[in-house]
Amino acid sequence: MTPLLELDNVQKHFPVRDALGRPRGAVRAVDGVSLHVMPGEVLAIVGESGCGKSTLGRVALRLIEPDSGHIRLEGEDFSALSGQALRARRKHAQIIFQDPFGSLDPRMSVAAAIEEPLILHTGLTRAGRAARVADLLTRVGLRPEMANRWPHEFSGGQRQRIAIARALASGPRLIIGDEPVSALDVSVQAQVLNLLQDLIAEFNLGFIMISHDLGVVRHIADRVAVMYLGRIVEEGPAAQVFAAPRHPYTRALLAAVPGQGNKAAALQGDVPSPIAPPPGCRFHTRCPHAAAACSAAMPELAGEGHRAACFLADSLPAATPFHENTTGGERLTRLAARFQRENG
Repeated sequence: MTPLLELDNVQKHFPVRDALGRPRGAVRAVDGVSLHVMPGEVLAIVGESGCGKSTLGRVALRLIEPDSGHIRLEGEDFSALSGQALRARRKHAQIIFQDPFGSLDPRMSVAAAIEEPLILHTGLTRAGRAARVADLLTRVGLRPEMANRWPHEFSGGQRQRIAIARALASGPRLIIGDEPVSALDVSVQAQVLNLLQDLIAEFNLGFIMISHDLGVVRHIADRVAVMYLGRIVEEGPAAQVFAAPRHPYTRALLAAVPGQGNKAAALQGDVPSPIAPPPGCRFHTRCPHAAAACSAAMPELAGEGHRAACFLADSLPAATPFHENTTGGERLTRLAARFQRENG
């Protein structure tokens, strides 16, 4: 089966200049990332703030142009397209932004916001577009008569549902969710996550979930990619990554979740500067298991299915099991189930 999206050694560096405008380096936001997502699959990209995961999501859709590497969308070289050809392919890949209010134009009604991609990517008549808007609102749990309201008249959860409806309008095969529920309270998170899972199953969507909330990730993801300073350090099936993390950084992230009770694995020190990352493994300055080889060469992802970029991955002591019930994931599951019972 052809992946919906493939990233091959993608890089994005942002130049940094001093007060006089002279170049003094570059922020290596995305530094050689290779990933793929299949139809009907949820891939979660996790990591600390500033690791480059949001930039990676925007680069994947060419909202930010990559410096190098290849992006393939449904087998086609997406990174080589331009002009009308690029616009035509973009209908197949959409994004849900983190801020459900900031992503909606306050001067546009809900109907106009959802109708815009229909105008750009379909040949529907005005009546056809109005019917499609009403159908999309119904699918995301809102009433069709709400189409004539304005963004400020809705709650945060309702605005995120509108953003989801807009992302679905062009009939995409792939959706990237950049922290799509982080601005919502837990009960609304459960509703939106439940909605997303239903839509993924109904339309066989590929979904990339960018998040730092491991409880949400554990609840929804099929595979997980862990990112640190612009690089993927671990990638594999979600169940395996949570049950037996292979990279010390992944272990530290899981141990940092409140209630895990593994203080020994907590990270020490600050994240190095992305302008001048450490040589070799970028995590070795904070890693409790680092050896001499870790500062001498950059480890590549290795392994079958569950891969880690660590020279010591196979010799580390057994990881402490991750207790999902302390992360909110179990609570999200219960809330989502209750919401479905109450709302059919």
